[in-house]
Amino acid sequence: MTAFDYNRALTRIKYLTLVVGLVGTVAMLLTRGRGAAAGFLAGAGLSYVNFELLSGLAYAMGGSSPKARVWAVLIALRYAIVGAAVYVIVRILGITPVAVLVGLLAVFAAVILEILYELVLHART
Repeated sequence: MTAFDYNRALTRIKYLTLVVGLVGTVAMLLTRGRGAAAGFLAGAGLSYVNFELLSGLAYAMGGSSPKARVWAVLIALRYAIVGAAVYVIVRILGITPVAVLVGLLAVFAAVILEILYELVLHART
C-alpha cells in the first residue's frame, strides 16, 4: 500500500463514520426515541473528533512538523475532553449513557467496514 492508498482509506473511514453516525441516529430515533438518538449522535460526534485528533497527530509526527507538540497536547487532553463532554451529555442534558457509549463506537464500526471493503477489493485482484 502506498501513502496515497492510506490517505484514501482514512478518507473512507471518515465518511463511513459519518454514515454510521447518521444511520445509527435514525435507528435509535425509530427504536428508542429522541433522547437516545441525541446521545448516539453526540457519541458519534465525539468519536469522529477523537479520530481526527489521532489522524492529525500521526500526520504531524510523520511529517516532522513543529505542530506535532500541539497535536500531542491535544491527544493528551482528549480523554479529559471526552470525559467532560460525556459528563455534560449524561448529567446535565439527561441523555442515556448507553446511547452515548454506543455512539462512541462509530469509528470502530467504520474501521470494520473499511477492513471488509479492503478484503473484498483485494479478493478480486
